[in-house]
Amino acid sequence: MKENLLLLVSLLLGITIGAFDLAPMWLHNASLPMIILSLLVLQVGMGVGSMDNLGRMIRSIHWQMFLLPACTIVGTLLFTSLAFLFFSNHKLGDIMAIGSGFGYYSLSSVLIAQMKTITVGPAQATQLATIALLTNVVRELLALFGCKYFTRKGSCFAAISIAGINSMDVCLPSILRAANDKTLVPVAVFHGIILEISIPMLIAFFCQ
Repeated sequence: MKENLLLLVSLLLGITIGAFDLAPMWLHNASLPMIILSLLVLQVGMGVGSMDNLGRMIRSIHWQMFLLPACTIVGTLLFTSLAFLFFSNHKLGDIMAIGSGFGYYSLSSVLIAQMKTITVGPAQATQLATIALLTNVVRELLALFGCKYFTRKGSCFAAISIAGINSMDVCLPSILRAANDKTLVPVAVFHGIILEISIPMLIAFFCQ
């Protein structure tokens, strides 16, 4: 929760700085988003590589474990496409790129800002990135606070799917507590890793 509030405050602070043209020149460097993105991807790789049970989890992988992230990706994209009915003034590809964040608000917003700046300009790219940020923050909060409800009404797999990428970190304790089943750890972590890998590819595809 503190991280989300910090992110929201940062967003409001950025809007204020931009509105009053207070940003220093180095912040307008076009290569800055790519540098930040590279650092984020580096951090993701370090996080995956430093997992204590990475080797055991890799050895426990079997083909059925791909079904859950595949269903999450297909279901999320289908549901996201419905938003085009209400926001037809936006391109379908832009809406699908926003939905492809799977709860990873920091990475998806930076990626969209970077890729869309080239085609639609910084103003519209920033707008799309802000929508992606808020959309994926809401998904994380919904998964975090609704975990018990989704487990009871659906199943533990429903809770993992809704959590998106957060099934392997932020929402994992809530999922395990709601399902009361620690054997879900490899499934939830593997689900999060596959989604994390898919995010840059899907966003790049839809931002074309």
